[in-house]
Amino acid sequence: MLGMLVSDMEQKEIEYLIKRELEELLLDMEDKRIDQMVKRAMAERYKLLFQLFRRVASEKECMKYIPRKIENE
Repeated sequence: MLGMLVSDMEQKEIEYLIKRELEELLLDMEDKRIDQMVKRAMAERYKLLFQLFRRVASEKECMKYIPRKIENE
């Protein structure tokens, strides 16, 4: 296990970056033009990013990004 010390400002920046990436992935996963294999990889990335997000964000913020059941999983 690794530890990391970050300031409040750095924590907010990390939270912001992860939120933007999660939102982008959600939009892309709804795109009908994207292949299912690519969507599965995107879903795995979403899960990983969400785990990181849980470490830096409040419970209230995390509730907005809880991964929902994705088609064909």
